[in-house]
Amino acid sequence: MTSRRTPKRRTPKPGRARQRAIRAQATQAGVPYLAAARQLELAGLRPGEALAAFGRTVYPAGADSFRRETVQRRSRRSAAERVADTRRAAILPQGRAEHLADRFPPTRGLPGTGVGPLYHGEDRRELLTMLYLVVAAESPGLVPEVGDLAWIAEMGEETALDTACAALDRDARSVADRRPAALWPAVERALQLGARSNDWPQRQAAARLGTLYRTLTSPRESLGGEPYAEEPPLDGVRQILDAVLIVAEDGHAPGTRIRLLDQRHRDRVGTIIGAMWGPSGPPIGYTVWPDDAGAAINAGPGDLVVLADQESLTR
Repeated sequence: MTSRRTPKRRTPKPGRARQRAIRAQATQAGVPYLAAARQLELAGLRPGEALAAFGRTVYPAGADSFRRETVQRRSRRSAAERVADTRRAAILPQGRAEHLADRFPPTRGLPGTGVGPLYHGEDRRELLTMLYLVVAAESPGLVPEVGDLAWIAEMGEETALDTACAALDRDARSVADRRPAALWPAVERALQLGARSNDWPQRQAAARLGTLYRTLTSPRESLGGEPYAEEPPLDGVRQILDAVLIVAEDGHAPGTRIRLLDQRHRDRVGTIIGAMWGPSGPPIGYTVWPDDAGAAINAGPGDLVVLADQESLTR
């Protein structure tokens, strides 16, 4: 008669979970094992977290279920619907502006964070079109050839168009950061040039946007009778451009929840509300709104930890 031997219980080796975390960080950050271990030690990363200097968040999860459903539904478009959309996105400037505004719909910050609307603005499509017209007027070499975009559009891959329009989008994002005193004269010149352009979509957009431009730049009177000019509602447009640039460059789009690492705000949680860009590459910094704060702060990618489970769309 043979006796059954009771299987021995495996005792987990100390540090095995930490080793897995270090290997995962090394893979994600593209750094050696020891460098990843040092990163984890300095940042005190918790399960699922990652340094903001690495990785990508294009559609932050948030609490806006309508936006999440809109994004998910869009990801399930048929091949014919994708091609129709990329054909529209290939028509500069207005078609791409409309495509991006639909692709990154409005949302809001989480309740209790103090963050208000994101990707918002009633005139965001028109304002984005104006920015593209300014780039076309000031740096025409950054505008892709119509034939090239039309050919790429037939692939039905919006990210291929993003690559072709990367320089255009980055320059438009830079234009959006200009102060009104510099921005509006540039828009006026671009509308005048666009109205005389041989490019029909540019000429059509310039003609259509003239009325909106005059509305946005007309002085208004305060309650005391003093004239003033409102700052253009460009926050949502900036956030749309931040998100599309992150698709190609990596980084974390507005709405991403983070934890701060700098000494003054150590371990305080907040929300990214904007990105800062250099001439090329991923964001060089972020504008962050700490929860329930009175103002935003700027932080480098190395001073931020992205909280777990931030990307809502699985690609």
